[in-house]
Amino acid sequence: MNRCDRRLVACALFAIIAVVAAASYDRERLEIAKQILEEVPLIDGHNDLPWNIRKFLRNQVNDFELDTDLTVVEPWSISKYSHTDLPRLREGMVGAQFWSAFVPCGTQNRDAVQLTLEQIDVIKRLVEKYPQQLQFATSVTDILQSHGARPRKIASLIGIEGGHSIANSLAVLRSYYQLGVRYMTLTHTCHTPWADSANEAPAANGLTDFGEKVVREMNRLGMIVDLSHVGENSTRAAIKLSKAPVIFSHSSVYSLCNHNRNVPDDIIKSLKDNGGIIMVNFFPDFVKCAPNATLSDVAEHFHHIKRLVGADYVGIGGDFDGVNRVPRGLEDVSKYPELFAELLRSGQWSVQELKNLAGLNMLRVMRQVEKVRDEMRTNGVEPEEHPDSPSDNGNCTSNAFYTENV
Repeated sequence: MNRCDRRLVACALFAIIAVVAAASYDRERLEIAKQILEEVPLIDGHNDLPWNIRKFLRNQVNDFELDTDLTVVEPWSISKYSHTDLPRLREGMVGAQFWSAFVPCGTQNRDAVQLTLEQIDVIKRLVEKYPQQLQFATSVTDILQSHGARPRKIASLIGIEGGHSIANSLAVLRSYYQLGVRYMTLTHTCHTPWADSANEAPAANGLTDFGEKVVREMNRLGMIVDLSHVGENSTRAAIKLSKAPVIFSHSSVYSLCNHNRNVPDDIIKSLKDNGGIIMVNFFPDFVKCAPNATLSDVAEHFHHIKRLVGADYVGIGGDFDGVNRVPRGLEDVSKYPELFAELLRSGQWSVQELKNLAGLNMLRVMRQVEKVRDEMRTNGVEPEEHPDSPSDNGNCTSNAFYTENV
């Protein structure tokens, strides 16, 4: 063997060693990631599976088998919007999931309340169907109990996506809380009469008097104010007004992708004073402003938030089952450990910071929301009232005429 041949052999050996070492490091990081999620419940802020159950099955859950591999069951297997089942949730080590009780903006001023109640019902029925794997949750205590159970259960919480679901009624808002709803997104892709959506030109330019009552009543109830989808001025007004921490349940960083669904840096900075969190969304349109994205692209949004405000103000809001494209490496709910391994690989996150990201930050937010609720009750703060809805716009309601029957 001549000198050139020996050099080629040596280079090949070094390359093989490097590949083996890299694979070993990848496995080690993945094991650390899994250990983190064993110790801390991974809390995801937004999953649209309930709406797909409505679309695909008309909310008929008796014969729906969430505990099977839906990648081989139609219509789930042929839908680009399907990323969730119990086997993949287990593989992804999800500890708590906010299930979205979503109804479209087209229901506003029509049957939004009825359809929202039906989505709340389907979430509760799904949890009841799988009592060994899912546990209905409304509090920090419930999440910790389900994570500590053996076998471990996935805490299942309800979030309403869109203030149009209350039909301009504080009484409906209170009723949702009694049913177990623990956050509400103030708007979806349409304005409400009292708050602006990020998808339309400003109208309220903040919050109307009724919108302020909605935020104060959510504080009093102990319902988290969610600002994903909400216009910038309404978002700033809600953060300024809220006595409790707010969340962005599934939004990403505007300075990395200037999409109107993403959050500008100045608003992210305001979360430090408010105590809230931004839960990063995985949709490529919000991650890269492009049809495609990768796991490392998503990681950049986490890195940016950490550099901007620290690791205490960030969480995860994958938006699975609500999007038709996902990043390479985050194809479904089974891939959360890979996200944590990628953050470890960057060298920018400590194990404790990743525990905060996984769930401790959200638990802190929920504890503070519960504390504000309890303090307002102790101080005798009465429910908000409003004599008339801000604008019915043809809503199917009856006008009450207070005339004596003689």
